[in-house]
Amino acid sequence: MTHEFKEIIASYKEASKIGIRAVMATVVDVDGSSYRRPGVGMLILENRKMTGAVSGGCVEKEVLRQSQSVFTSGIPKIMTYNGRYRLGCEGVLFILIEPFSINETTIHTIEKYLESRTSFEMNSYYSKEESVKFSMGSMISFDRNNVFKFSDTFDQLPESIDNGMLCFTREMKPCFRLIIIGSEHDAIELSKIAYQTGWEVEIVNSPKNPKTTHDFPGSNKVINQSPEELIVDKVDMQTAFVLMTHNFAKDLLYLQAIKDTSPTYIGLLGPSRRREKLLSAFIEYFPEVSDEFMDCIHGPAGLNLGAETPQEIAISIIAEILSVVRNQKPIPLQEKVGGIHSNSSDKIAYNSIKDK
Repeated sequence: MTHEFKEIIASYKEASKIGIRAVMATVVDVDGSSYRRPGVGMLILENRKMTGAVSGGCVEKEVLRQSQSVFTSGIPKIMTYNGRYRLGCEGVLFILIEPFSINETTIHTIEKYLESRTSFEMNSYYSKEESVKFSMGSMISFDRNNVFKFSDTFDQLPESIDNGMLCFTREMKPCFRLIIIGSEHDAIELSKIAYQTGWEVEIVNSPKNPKTTHDFPGSNKVINQSPEELIVDKVDMQTAFVLMTHNFAKDLLYLQAIKDTSPTYIGLLGPSRRREKLLSAFIEYFPEVSDEFMDCIHGPAGLNLGAETPQEIAISIIAEILSVVRNQKPIPLQEKVGGIHSNSSDKIAYNSIKDK
């Protein structure tokens, strides 16, 4: 969800420069099942342009219609949408629609946190009854002394909000980052699809044949460095590597270059025999390498989807990374017991203000 919020901020920043007002719609609660989980949001501009989504496309028109009263009154409202007969999902969505008018300081702080890959928190206060209340609204919390409201119309502090209100909390983790080590045609396809997934994509390429982001659609950074020079910072559990240089010696050297990092996933392109040979050579040179580092290595990279083309291989790799990040065993959804979105690692919490 962080990458969608990043796009919302970029859209709002441009709109605010020319004085276009905005409201934010956030799914804060769901009774039953839904196409998307609570926490997703959509920015609606006064010119009816929308950024983000709260469903698969069926709810957005109704949200746009109901947002007009918020533009007029400036007062937050909660709307419900029963998707039982319209979406095919037996659930009721509770969507908080509120004015969105953050200042330049807030925008700068958000951008700084996103760039530094630092998590922050957002809290939305609401009632499940369809209503219009000044006491409903959302806040962005960077730390205890650094809290920004979505709008000045939400003039309450958490401790003074009505006891009957609910609080929806979500942690905004760093955007997921994929670092592709390699620059052949399959790396280009992986870059494209990873970008479409909403990931930040970086390419590591040999300095002997320098390239730019124009060579890799969807990438936001190209590092033209040899393994001996390579320094990748801010590697966290929201970071994955895929080694795909198509050169055994280079893969070994680049694996050496990242051995002191702690990503969530490292994918090796090529057959199992190549993987065993590569890892044997790696351990021979670096017997002290941590078990945690070795455990995050996956090869051959990707799920068994019968992939053949570079595009299909890219999909299988991204699918495996998602299964690792979400701690899920890949199975057909028709075989899954329980909700589709259950057992996610995302931090989402609902609290009654009365309980705080």
